[in-house]
Amino acid sequence: MSDQDGTTQSTGDRAPASNRHLVGASPAARRIAGARRNPSVVGYEESAPAWLRVAAGWSWRMLTVIAAIVLVFYATSRVQLVFIAVFLAFVFTAVLRPLVDFFDRFIPRGLAVLLGLLSAISFVAGLITYVVASVTGQWESLSRQFSTGIDQVINYLEHGPLPVTVTQADITQWINNGQQWLQTHSSELAGQAASSAGSVVEVFTILALATFCTVFFLARGRDMWSWFLNQLPAHSRESWKAAGGVGWYTFSGYARGTVIIAVTDAILAAIILLIVGVPLAAPLAVLVFIGAFIPLVGAPAAMVIAMVVALAANGLVKAIVVGIGIALVGQFEGHVLQPLVMGKQVSLHPVVVALAVTTGTLVAGILGAVISVPLIAVAWAVFSRLRHLDPPMEELATADDETTEDE
Repeated sequence: MSDQDGTTQSTGDRAPASNRHLVGASPAARRIAGARRNPSVVGYEESAPAWLRVAAGWSWRMLTVIAAIVLVFYATSRVQLVFIAVFLAFVFTAVLRPLVDFFDRFIPRGLAVLLGLLSAISFVAGLITYVVASVTGQWESLSRQFSTGIDQVINYLEHGPLPVTVTQADITQWINNGQQWLQTHSSELAGQAASSAGSVVEVFTILALATFCTVFFLARGRDMWSWFLNQLPAHSRESWKAAGGVGWYTFSGYARGTVIIAVTDAILAAIILLIVGVPLAAPLAVLVFIGAFIPLVGAPAAMVIAMVVALAANGLVKAIVVGIGIALVGQFEGHVLQPLVMGKQVSLHPVVVALAVTTGTLVAGILGAVISVPLIAVAWAVFSRLRHLDPPMEELATADDETTEDE
């Protein structure tokens, strides 16, 4: 464009006075300037405080993460049976894989998997047979001991030094109230029994599906994982491979460690019960074994039941001895077995374990209490493996001091 005297007007002269400082500026600077003039179009609000913009950014990101977690829980609840079966299959695979790998040195992989499964089934069947045989063999003497022990407990409650007195009439009244309650709610109990029959069918379905998956995980687990990695983009395969490796390392360590600790606790509890002379030592030891799989609450519950049996059959003194003995077993587990068996594979603070067990129980009952700790342990292990951790504060402070001294 030319002016009246024929001279050509420069680009800077043609630009408005408010934008002359943007002549020759980068596209990013031009976008920021446009955002300042019209924030409703571009989405940048300079007038909002910086802390508010940061808080808003974190808020919508946290809401997105929470929504994703809720979606995962909802989807899992819709296929709870499948989720439990796959979880058990992972547990069975983690426990049996060392045994199958040992057999694989001498026989083909398929036969090694079959032999490993048969060994596990034989162990469980033998344990159940031993428990049933011990209960059947001690039933008559156990009935007499229980009758005598209950009479002693009632006599202690009625004439003992406790501030609350419980008489035989009170106990008779409680029994009558219980019978009346059973008669009143007989129809509801029948309905619950029918639903329990359906639950038994679900349990067998879960076990069958878990066993089926375990066979393939043991036989072709590495091939299945390689196939999954090959379906991903090439640039993300290494991250998934690292996350899957550390996740499986943590989960398998937790599963095998829990089984080893549970067996050790059961053996020690059985020894204590046999020394004290408590009846049903084998079933109570199995109960301690099962309780070891429920963090924090399983072992104390098993201890209380063992103390009640010892109180009814052997008196108060031996019940206290049983309680002290099983408590010592718990201390041995926490301070010796846990660090020795699991080591750094599962490194969660006791506060985290308590919160995980409580939250899992509120969300999914006993099942949530069992699976919450390994899932959080795996999630933390994967996060720790993939994150880029900055140096700790102590190291930064030391580096700053050294720099100051050099200056």
